[in-house]
Amino acid sequence: MSYFNHLLFGVYPYIALAVFVLGSLIRYDREPYSWKTGSSQMLESKQLRKGSFAFHIGILAILAGHFVGLLTPHQVWDVLGVTASTKQVIAMAAGGFFGLICLYGMTILLKRRLTNPRVRATSTRMDIVILMLLYVQLILGLLSIPFSLGHLDGSEMLKLMAWAQYTVTFQAVEASSAIAEVGMIYKLHVFLGMTLFLLFPFSRLVHIWSVPVKYMRRSYQVVRQKG
Repeated sequence: MSYFNHLLFGVYPYIALAVFVLGSLIRYDREPYSWKTGSSQMLESKQLRKGSFAFHIGILAILAGHFVGLLTPHQVWDVLGVTASTKQVIAMAAGGFFGLICLYGMTILLKRRLTNPRVRATSTRMDIVILMLLYVQLILGLLSIPFSLGHLDGSEMLKLMAWAQYTVTFQAVEASSAIAEVGMIYKLHVFLGMTLFLLFPFSRLVHIWSVPVKYMRRSYQVVRQKG
């Protein structure tokens, strides 16, 4: 069992992250015209606006929370006076709140993608697979909250933090050992998260790399009315 644990949580993350980075670079180099959101707004806009707004608000908050929560060493939280138990409660509350917002948006988007004939006709198989995997991943995350109620001391969270921090510092053996005893719901969540990184370069999710930051520095465009 330890062999499979190491394979899934010690080795697989590096495979997924390598494909995530290299695959994105190769796609951008070889298929630049496929680097787009593939928006279907012209086919249907009302449900898209409603679902997309809620989805993006929820998912951005969730990703930021995961990034800060998992990769900030617990010693930093200790200095700030935030105990593992307090951090666990905050994570559950914030994760549940933004998770439900995201779930609301994703439900609208998934229903629209599957039931609107025009949108469905322009959807690729990968579009549907990615959306469904994101939906399952979100549900797994929400389902982990009731399980976390049994670990309000923050013990499971500390193990997941150790796994993430050992992974990013290339300590695969320590990473797989840290996550070995956590609940299955958390392991499924982590595994599916890595799988989404693996599939990222082959989907329209690559548009995330193209956040239009330059528009924040662009000069204002002056528009004059005809006299």
